[in-house]
Amino acid sequence: MDKKRIPWFLFILLFSIMLLVVSVVSFSVGTSHITFRKIISTILNGKQTITHTILFDIRLPRILLAFAIGGALSIAGVILQAMFRNPLVEPYTLGISGGAALFVSLNIALKLNQRFGLLSLPTSGILGSIAVILILYVLSVKKGVLKIQGLLLTGVMISFISSSLIMLIMAVSHTEGLHRIVFWIMGSLEESNSLLLKLMLLVSFLGLGISYLFCFDLNALSLGEEEALHLGINVERTKKFLFVVASMLTGFSVSIAGIIGFVGLFVPHFVRMMVGIDHRILLISAFLCGASFLILCDTLARIIISPLELPVGVITGIVGGGLFIYALTKKKYA
Repeated sequence: MDKKRIPWFLFILLFSIMLLVVSVVSFSVGTSHITFRKIISTILNGKQTITHTILFDIRLPRILLAFAIGGALSIAGVILQAMFRNPLVEPYTLGISGGAALFVSLNIALKLNQRFGLLSLPTSGILGSIAVILILYVLSVKKGVLKIQGLLLTGVMISFISSSLIMLIMAVSHTEGLHRIVFWIMGSLEESNSLLLKLMLLVSFLGLGISYLFCFDLNALSLGEEEALHLGINVERTKKFLFVVASMLTGFSVSIAGIIGFVGLFVPHFVRMMVGIDHRILLISAFLCGASFLILCDTLARIIISPLELPVGVITGIVGGGLFIYALTKKKYA
């Protein structure tokens, strides 16, 4: 075995073990604490008991959704930070989450979800995300060239405009609609629809696989566009394609779970400090670490004030923000 690859394998093994441990803990703890022995017994017996319902109908779907969304947001963060060569860029910087939140807020305020069912909420979010992606693309592509700085500034402005419109909707909404909008914006993994769960898992794995095919392109883009051109990379085609990949990962995540901040900002930083800037290992490590981080935060959201539940976006903001500040004190980025 090549000795240079040993650290790569060890890092992936470490993050895989971390993901497994966090998942088992999340599977066990909650309003109803279930011991590891009872979990094994329930799995082996396979009977439709209350414990079986709690484990496989309530907790397992949340763990899988946290796995998919945490991994997706982390991959999107890695891609965007490499494209912009800016460690402060995250999936929500481009305003995609703002577009999704705006469309969902309109859905709730107009009571469309009562008319068309619960699936109308994530559908509205996806439509809002796609609308912002198209606006960003049209405004940022000039003569076939994707202007990175223009893309960033346009995204920030769209985010501000969306936030203002959401506040306007909240100001004129009734109490019930206001509460639903606020709770959705703060993020939640309490999604009972199995179709959406399967869709998010598919999008997440596709995002990881596709982005990994561009790992060498991402390494080149991290050095700068001129250096990437000298290395034979089709920079414009790569930028456009990766922008769409990162945008769709973000759009689907926000549409299903609401705005869950700091995952796409903190996780790439943390993993980059440990494994370096080579995207061959960075992408996989970030996916595993992001999944573990969101599963952990969702577990905390469920148990801190049990039997009540906190919005997971609040926990990711507090934990991720604190760890991000700690990371900045340990390593200074140019």
